[in-house]
Amino acid sequence: MSPEFTLTVGELRDVVRVAVLYDGPDIVGFFPFERHPLGIGKPVAAGLTDAQGLVYAQGLRIDPVRLIKDCGLSVYEFDHLVARQPLLNARHERHPSPIIDLRDGFDRYAETLRANSGKTYKSTLAKQRKLDREAGGVRHDYGITDVEPLRTLLGWKTDQYRRTGRTDRFAHQWIVELVERLLATQSASFAGVLDMIYAGDEPVAGHFGLRTRTTLVGWFPAYDTRFAKYSPGLIQHLAMAEQAAKTGIQVIDMGRGQKEYKDKLKTGEFEVAEGRVARANAAAGVHWMVRVPARKTRATVMGNPLLLKTADKALKTYGRLRTVLQG
Repeated sequence: MSPEFTLTVGELRDVVRVAVLYDGPDIVGFFPFERHPLGIGKPVAAGLTDAQGLVYAQGLRIDPVRLIKDCGLSVYEFDHLVARQPLLNARHERHPSPIIDLRDGFDRYAETLRANSGKTYKSTLAKQRKLDREAGGVRHDYGITDVEPLRTLLGWKTDQYRRTGRTDRFAHQWIVELVERLLATQSASFAGVLDMIYAGDEPVAGHFGLRTRTTLVGWFPAYDTRFAKYSPGLIQHLAMAEQAAKTGIQVIDMGRGQKEYKDKLKTGEFEVAEGRVARANAAAGVHWMVRVPARKTRATVMGNPLLLKTADKALKTYGRLRTVLQG
């Protein structure tokens, strides 16, 4: 939803467009999107973005179908449409996006965590002390801009994708270059944020995300599996929350998706929507047949704990086999 993000992606992908909305002579909104073959529209950097939709003047009323028609689209599909968007309707599926609320400061968040997830909080601090004793002094570097630690983090993330049977996003060179360019983007209203946890001189865990003036978006957390017994991801997230609060961050949005660490650390939720806006034409019909049944099947699996556990186990088995076969 930040112009810096759309501009940076647009430098790497020629499918990026921005529609400018007018009310008479006045600009009242912007609609960033990607235009793909057959008039299929997607959010900018679809598959990566956790906040999608229009940037618009309060109270703006639009016809979503007319909007996509004027943009030359047959369909606009989304999976992280933010709340109260003019594109939203009753048919679209809603999903929670867990957050860490830092509006009252980190100390208040820590108190909430102790009250609601006391075992997690105490055990994480204990493991941090153990890591400090056994592997060297623990150090946290927040807001660093050196590309070498970033590459270490992306290497861990690639290993995680492969280990768990997921698609490796960083097999796409444009995504690697995008992340490096976002790390180099540092302004008061938008920046890439990299932070790393070290034990002695050894990198242990890290995270790369994006921030506005008040919100930090969780994007790519990962850790060195050699240190897994210390729960380095939880150590990193707590350290990140503390430092982020000191820089004026009020909310850390951990993103849609069910993960155990999110359940342990969250203090609330935003809501995002998944669905599409479509015109009545052949291209939209083809898109429905290809995409909608698969999306509904995925939503059924994600909403059923037993099916989700089975699917996750199958993906991890596939990941282990793929790792063995690839040597």
